[in-house]
Amino acid sequence: MEVLGSSKPMIATQEEMVEARVPIPYRDQCAHLLIPLNKCRHAEFFLPWKCENERHVYEKCEYELVMERMLQMQKIREAEAKLKQSHKQGTIPLIPKDCKCLVSVSVSVLVSGFFIVLEY
Repeated sequence: MEVLGSSKPMIATQEEMVEARVPIPYRDQCAHLLIPLNKCRHAEFFLPWKCENERHVYEKCEYELVMERMLQMQKIREAEAKLKQSHKQGTIPLIPKDCKCLVSVSVSVLVSGFFIVLEY
């Protein structure tokens, strides 16, 4: 079974994962390594130094999956930035950035009880 967006194939089947009681959040492309790790943990009473090799192999597989997802997300962000940049280059600004002119000034003056607004 192939998982969308990943280069690693699913090796463990759903039946194997159900039989080994792998929790649903851990049923990914590294589940085939988690099954022997959990068996070793149960056999060795969860002593952390007993199943180091199996744990290392499983954690390396999980790390590679995370790095693969990060690379995919980076490519998506770069594509979105490139698309946004191409849209931004097509617009023409209303006021040029190099314009050193005064755009408008408004002055309010009180003349015989009324405010008069003068704009320049």
